[in-house]
Amino acid sequence: MHPDNPHSVPVQRAVEVHRPTPLPPAVVAPAPLVAVQPGSVPAVASIVLPDGRVVTGYAIDHTQPTPAATAPAVSRTAVNVALGGVGFLAVCGGLLLLTSFIAALTAFITQLITLAAVIFGGWIAVQVLGSGSHRGGTTVNIRKAIIKRNHFHG
Repeated sequence: MHPDNPHSVPVQRAVEVHRPTPLPPAVVAPAPLVAVQPGSVPAVASIVLPDGRVVTGYAIDHTQPTPAATAPAVSRTAVNVALGGVGFLAVCGGLLLLTSFIAALTAFITQLITLAAVIFGGWIAVQVLGSGSHRGGTTVNIRKAIIKRNHFHG
């Protein structure tokens, strides 16, 4: 279809198919193997693979891995747990001292209240029962009594 004419017939275009051309396998002549003296590594090494291909490259010395750091005798987790326990004990000790202080303060305040009640009660008793002018009441005279042979003579 043409975009300007909606009634036109669609035109078919030729389709091009591309097929890759395979490359012939490369023929590689095996590289001559160089006799290596014991204890020395050549600068360039060649390896013949099982399918006959030769791979040539630089020889790399195998580096020894660095020894892992020895683990401490006690793990960090155990140290953290122990430090947390010490902190908890310090807090508990402080709370125990605070509790003892509050109990002692409560006992002291209770004793002060009791002392104030005794003093105030004594003052009230003196005011009520104090020796002032007699406003009437019974007078009792006590005279000397003679006691003979466990018998009272009054």
